[in-house]
Amino acid sequence: MRILRTDETRFEGLPDYPFAPHYLDVEPGLRMHYVDEGPASASPVVMLHGEPSWSYLYRHMIPGVAAAGHRVLAPDLIGFGKSDKPAAVSDYSYHGHIAWLTRWLEALDLSNITLVCQNWGSLLGLRLAAENPQRFQRIIVGNGMLPTGDTSVPPIFALWKAFATHSPWFPVGRIVQLGTERTLTKAELAAYEAPFPGAEYKSGARAFPKLVPVSPDDPASDANKAAWRVLEKWRKPFITCFSSGDPITRGGDRHMQRRIPGAYGQPHITLRGGHFLQEDSPDDFARIIIDALKSELAA
Repeated sequence: MRILRTDETRFEGLPDYPFAPHYLDVEPGLRMHYVDEGPASASPVVMLHGEPSWSYLYRHMIPGVAAAGHRVLAPDLIGFGKSDKPAAVSDYSYHGHIAWLTRWLEALDLSNITLVCQNWGSLLGLRLAAENPQRFQRIIVGNGMLPTGDTSVPPIFALWKAFATHSPWFPVGRIVQLGTERTLTKAELAAYEAPFPGAEYKSGARAFPKLVPVSPDDPASDANKAAWRVLEKWRKPFITCFSSGDPITRGGDRHMQRRIPGAYGQPHITLRGGHFLQEDSPDDFARIIIDALKSELAA
């Protein structure tokens, strides 16, 4: 496996991203970057990004949650952000991403975790929590799901998958803008492009759409079904925080509310915004996290 590493100079002067870098090898020679802010002794809030973003997506939420007394960790998935990037699309698999995140979780020995996840952060985070339930205390999902391939996907997803697979042009910043209602600045668009100095650095981003289970015989389908069997008995807090303008995940919040016992009686909310609600409603999203954790601080 040939591994690419984005030069640190690409990340200099990013707007609203003052966080010190932290790194961990999730396998020999493969380095994962993560943000780690707030009191080290506090229970962790793990924020997982999706496609084709990176921890920069949470830049407006991390400071507020950390200032409220929580330890906030936001890893860059392998292939994204400041993390290393295997050069071939075939280097990426659903199972591989789960293995890398599990090694990160175990190496830091995180427990009593509040998981915050969106997009592929949900496809990975919900599996991660279901496979390591003793480490997780609550889950907050925004615009995400855990598909098993047993239901049809929206037509817009099929178009996205074809584009990511075949288009010679893959403009990451513009893709994020398409999923965001507010207009991103030129500096913000450049920040989303920063991890990818060339086309071969984008293999991880191109791989993700093909890894979503779309049929019951998909390689990840059985593992996701096993995760659902855990989630269907999950009685710890489970909160959905979807946006009003996401055509891809619309309705997924109600589906999870019906199937997951821990969702009963929770303050589910719909926020204004597109697919990337961290860009459109970051303060409201952060407030949901802070309010959910108030009882823990009081204890």
